Amino acid sequence: MKNNTILITGTSKGIGKYLADYFLENSYNVVGCSRGESVLKHDSYHHVCCDITIEKNVKMAVDSALKRFGAIDLLINNAGVASLNHSILTPSTTVKKIFETNFNGTFYFSREVSKVMMRKQGGKIVNFTTVAVPLNLEGEMIYASSKAAVEKMTKIMSKELANSNIQINAIGPTPIQTDLIKAVPHLKLQELIDKQSIKRLGTFEDVLNVIKFFIHPDSNMITGQIIYLGGL
Repeated sequence: MKNNTILITGTSKGIGKYLADYFLENSYNVVGCSRGESVLKHDSYHHVCCDITIEKNVKMAVDSALKRFGAIDLLINNAGVASLNHSILTPSTTVKKIFETNFNGTFYFSREVSKVMMRKQGGKIVNFTTVAVPLNLEGEMIYASSKAAVEKMTKIMSKELANSNIQINAIGPTPIQTDLIKAVPHLKLQELIDKQSIKRLGTFEDVLNVIKFFIHPDSNMITGQIIYLGGL
């Protein structure tokens, strides 16, 4: 897998930056994207400023990646936003923002990168969902719904693209110490952790472990699958 090109969305901080650092250290070409500039500096790193909710920006990002490295072998749709609101108190602006980022952005990148992968008959895509989907967490209806849509997209696209030797899977992390959980009250966070079999926060390393499994060449028979962390 060394020297393969991996595109990771949301590399300005958190999980995305951690993943970019890891793959750079392991001899991958990495294309990162975020709305702003990146602090990552590496000969094998190419950064694209991109609002993933805007379709033409995504197409430009993919074109930029191809111009720099000539191929995209792997895609990790990491970028996402969360919201904690009671359903009846959720404004339409929040619904729009959550779905445009979590679902539309993931779809745009999956569609455009799949076109690239189809030409060379191979590739792997990893999407991000959340344990909030199977747990039906109160206060996370919009966030969980957007990720449930990502799960359905993962399953259907995996069937549509199987003949092109493209595998698409998704990881559903438990809460991880990132900006996504900064606004979550401590008691609610503990209540969520108590629902897990493994009662702790997730780590970047936990996420990386599943991603490495999904993208490994020996996982060519694994597609359309969702792996949740924590043992629900």
